[in-house]
Formats: sequence, structure tokens, C-alpha cells
Amino acid sequence: MRSSEPQMTVSSRGVLLSWVEPADKTASLKFSERTPSGWSEAKQVASGASWFLSYADMPTVMRMRDGTLVSNWYLSTNPIAEGYDILLASSKDEGKTWSKPQKPHRDKTKTQHGFVSMFEPPSGGLGLVWLDARDQENNTTDPEGGSIGLYAAAFDASLKQTAETMVNARVCECCSTAAAVTDEGVITAFRDRSEKEIRDIAVTRLENGKWSDPKTVHDDNWEVDSCPVNGPAISARGRQVAVAWFNAKDNKGRSFAAFSSDAGRTWSQPIALEDKVSRGYVGIDLLDDGSAVASWVEFDGGRSQFKVRRVEPSGARSASMTIANGEGGVIGYPRVARSGGELVFVWTEGKDEEAQHVKGAVARVP
Repeated sequence: MRSSEPQMTVSSRGVLLSWVEPADKTASLKFSERTPSGWSEAKQVASGASWFLSYADMPTVMRMRDGTLVSNWYLSTNPIAEGYDILLASSKDEGKTWSKPQKPHRDKTKTQHGFVSMFEPPSGGLGLVWLDARDQENNTTDPEGGSIGLYAAAFDASLKQTAETMVNARVCECCSTAAAVTDEGVITAFRDRSEKEIRDIAVTRLENGKWSDPKTVHDDNWEVDSCPVNGPAISARGRQVAVAWFNAKDNKGRSFAAFSSDAGRTWSQPIALEDKVSRGYVGIDLLDDGSAVASWVEFDGGRSQFKVRRVEPSGARSASMTIANGEGGVIGYPRVARSGGELVFVWTEGKDEEAQHVKGAVARVP
């Protein structure tokens, strides 16, 4: 069976891996959890036709603090314009049964709603952010047809929706979002988009029920007229936050990481990740000593290679390690997650679409 679109989340129980198994006219979302004895038996969240599938916009399954499982996936509404809806469901019985899916967006346009990042706020309930193209259908004055916005929704402990908010009116149209929870609230990272087509990575914080004004992690000043489909990654522990991102300013692929010690208000200077030429598709996860494991995809020796190294707030870097060297074909959007003393890496590999499979590796934190 083919498999693709891997995604990982982490709870107090460990790493949860989800993926999609596409068939001829249908697709299924499945998941497995990492246990002391290995991966649990795969369980199915949902299956159906007319799903929207993308290597860069994958569904998610997440375990909340009370044990509830929540998931999201995408239903195509306008294939010509790449319009699709977000569907959310939950399970109280370890994934045996799932609630009726609901949509967090209320605009009813047949436009893009995707690139979801889910999180559990410190106060409880469920939150999520996503990219939303409703303005492209509703705007009648913009000759370019409107902008993609960053939206957020909030749900209470019973998973009843309590709010829907526009966080940023103009963002990059298909770079993935990322979210993490600090001791001072939720922080989300995304690729901003200025009127002059500067598309640098920014963050915004949810504090006391309100989203702060966006703040750029670093002024790369990358001007690009189209979306690079290459979003940021974020990790938080306490007040410390780490972000990784990609740019191709001056037509050279670069990946970077930066640290914040004040919950994302200020940022260190960027730390370069790659050895040669980066393709991006970054990941990052903080370690207990304040350093972080950062991953990226690098083009070397005629292949895309999935690489990782440890970086420190001081700018120090360990030697890089290759997780997958691309011998099995093109490497898709990889992921890294840490639980306790274990690091889990997953990626999609295959010489063509029909031969794609999710693969993984596990390492111990020294």
C-alpha cells in the first residue's frame, strides 16, 4: 500500500505518527503511536473520496492532555481553483470511533482552507491556525483577486467552537504554518507577504485571548513573486523558542535556525544549517540543555538528502548527519519529533508517485 504525507505530534504519552494511504479514487488517514515496545497497531481516522492531497499540506492527528484524539484532513471543493475545506473530528475511545467532522471556517467559500497547525492552549480546549483564501472569492475591488490570510479558531473543552479570528490579512499562499506552546501562551510561525513581495518568516503570539502584531524572526528581505511552498518549523520549552526556515535569496538555497529566550519577542541571529545547497523542508526540536536538533533537505551528489545537526543559541553547530541519502528516490517533506530521550525522524521516499512510502528512523539523544 502506498503511503505519504507523514506528520508527527507529541503528547505526554509519546510521539504520534499519522499518514495518508491514497488509493485509486479514495484516501485514508491512519495513525500509530510510539510505545516502549515499538509502534502500536495502525488505526484509521477517516476514509473517503474527493480528498485534497498535497505533500506540503498534510493532515494531523494529535492527543490532548485528557487523552482525547483530534484530527484534521481536507475535502476538495473546487479542484480547478484548488479549493478545499478543513474537516475536524475527535475520538474519546483511542481512535475506535470518531465524531462527525466539523469545519472551523464559516465563510462557505470554495477556496483554499489548509496548512493547519493544531495546539492545546494552556487554558485548555483546542486551537488551530490555517491559511484561508476566502478574500479571493469575497473581494470585489482588488484587481489581483484578494489575498491569502492567516486565520485561527478556538474550541472549548467539549470541542465546541467558540471563536474564529483573522490573525494576519496577507501571508504567503502555500507555505505551511507551525505552532507551539510556551509558558506565556501560544506562538505560531508563518511566511509573511508584504506589498513588495518580501516573504520572510514571522511569528505572532496568543496572549490573554488576543494575537499580537506579527514580528519578523529575521529580516532576510527575500523578494519572490510566487510561493516557495516551504514553511517554517517551531519548537518551544518554557520561555525558550526555536524556529527553523528556508530562503533562496540571490537564487541560493539556505536554511537557518534562530532562538528566543523570551517566548518569541526577540530573536538571536540566524544560524546556517546546510553544508552545501539547501532545499529547505525544515524541522526543529528543542533539547533539555537548550540546544536544538534541526533538520533540512540538502541537494548533494545529484540527490536530495535528509540531514540533521544540533545547534546552540550561541551559534555553535555539531557536524551534520545524513538520515536518508535519497537512494530510494525523491525525499518528501520530512519531520522530526522528540519524546524523552528519543528522536524520531520520518520522511516519504519513492522514485515516482506510485512507489511512495513513509519511512522512519529513531535515534537516542546523547
